[in-house]
Amino acid sequence: MAKEQTITLDVTGLLCPMPVLRARRMLDELCPGDKLVVTASDPASVQDMPAFCAMAGHKLLIARESGDQFIFEIEKG
Repeated sequence: MAKEQTITLDVTGLLCPMPVLRARRMLDELCPGDKLVVTASDPASVQDMPAFCAMAGHKLLIARESGDQFIFEIEKG
């Protein structure tokens, strides 16, 4: 069985809807159980990422704020 991987994606500086679109594109290439850690600066991503995960069947493991950045850890469903 292949080891699950964790990929990082920095979408700092991009505005809605680009952070979600980039995250979706990366998740499409991952296997179920793999994780994607997204770093964003767009305040709208606080609502957009959880909504995207719920709609697409992914699990949002972590959503936190660090300074002026928002960090999301998503497990591909």
